[in-house]
Amino acid sequence: MYRSGNPGLSDSTFDKSSYKEANWWDEESNLMSIEGVAEKTGILLLITATTAMMTAFSMPEASILILIGALGGFIVALIVIFSGSLNPILICTYAALEGLALGGITWFFEVYLGPPGIGIVAALLTFLILGAMIAIYRAGLIAWDRNTQIAVTSALVAIVLIYLISIVGVFFGFHVPYIHSAGPIGIAFSLFVVGIGALCLVADFDFIEKGVERGAPKQLEWRAAFGLMVTLIWLYLEILKLLAKIASRR
Repeated sequence: MYRSGNPGLSDSTFDKSSYKEANWWDEESNLMSIEGVAEKTGILLLITATTAMMTAFSMPEASILILIGALGGFIVALIVIFSGSLNPILICTYAALEGLALGGITWFFEVYLGPPGIGIVAALLTFLILGAMIAIYRAGLIAWDRNTQIAVTSALVAIVLIYLISIVGVFFGFHVPYIHSAGPIGIAFSLFVVGIGALCLVADFDFIEKGVERGAPKQLEWRAAFGLMVTLIWLYLEILKLLAKIASRR
């Protein structure tokens, strides 16, 4: 199975040996399904949207919730990834915490960086891309093979390095030129990142489908939904930044 590039979905996610003494693996009536993953993803999206709106409507007094959500969500995500947790409560907690951060960030973009409604537009575009990638994947228009995986993973590593350098630069008084600006290069960079995010969705679909084909247990639907949420949240944030750059040029 090819790696999806998503830290929430590793090669061992659907490997029976990773779940020793798990007697539910061989129960034919308890198998993972695409519909089950979609259902769990819907639940996580609803939780995220609810806490996001709660934070957004409480701003700016609730600014501390952005920090709590961002740090808490990051910590919970690490716990889920490195422990291989299938606990729906833990995964739902991740969705709730990310919602706190997203709500505050979206409010900040609406008030200071973009036109009113930029958050709704970003959300709609995220779901539009999700639907388009599902259709493209189901139609067989993109083959997720080793070469594609290497190309996307390399691009992801480059993007992460650029962002890390940018974060370090905040503390040392320098910045990476162009990519954060509203100029052509900055917009092109954001479009590139959004494109890589869309390809990561296709990789996640392929990874999950192979898990279903291997007869993975139903409990892993929560882990698969978690992996999709990681990609969707990242994609939403990148689209939000892209829209803000475009809006600032007017």
